[in-house]
Amino acid sequence: MIYAETVLEPAYPIRTERLLLRPFTPDDLDALHTIQSLPEVARYLYWGPRDREQTREALHAKTTQTALRDEGQALSLAVEIAATGELIGDALLFWHSRTHRSGEIGYVFHPGHHGRGYATETGHALLRLGFDGLDLHRVTGRLDARNTASARVLERLGMRREAHLVENEWVKDEWTDEVVYAILQREWRMRHGGRDGER
Repeated sequence: MIYAETVLEPAYPIRTERLLLRPFTPDDLDALHTIQSLPEVARYLYWGPRDREQTREALHAKTTQTALRDEGQALSLAVEIAATGELIGDALLFWHSRTHRSGEIGYVFHPGHHGRGYATETGHALLRLGFDGLDLHRVTGRLDARNTASARVLERLGMRREAHLVENEWVKDEWTDEVVYAILQREWRMRHGGRDGER
């Protein structure tokens, strides 16, 4: 059972094997702009390549998203390589519903760091926050159906493909398909040796 006072205020930084997940700060502007200005990064996202001012506005919003106190809020985290301090991407945990105990994960990485397992490592941390930190029942991942690399990440996380929505959104002057993946808390815990069952 989830209680009205349930919140998620992580102790930062969140450490994984090779990464640190932490709140964004204004000092991240240059590194974030390097990522968000790239056409290949924005290809399957709702927004296009951002100029510096657009990145600054996005960063300002991210700096305020450091805890989840109620449904409808997002936790936005900078992802950096622990050994070097290099910011390589950002991660998101969105709390959809308190009643239904549902959430969603997302991630964006600099293409120079693709293929190294960083997105999967980040996804594990996000799911752990959602299931163990917020006691979610179900977490989804949504993506453009053409984004096969991101789909492979969700599959490596143990998420199942539940829907392929054909031409359901008008994005950047074209109809796009959306694919939805999901995993339940009990499935996550069975895969990772967590607590038995759900509270």
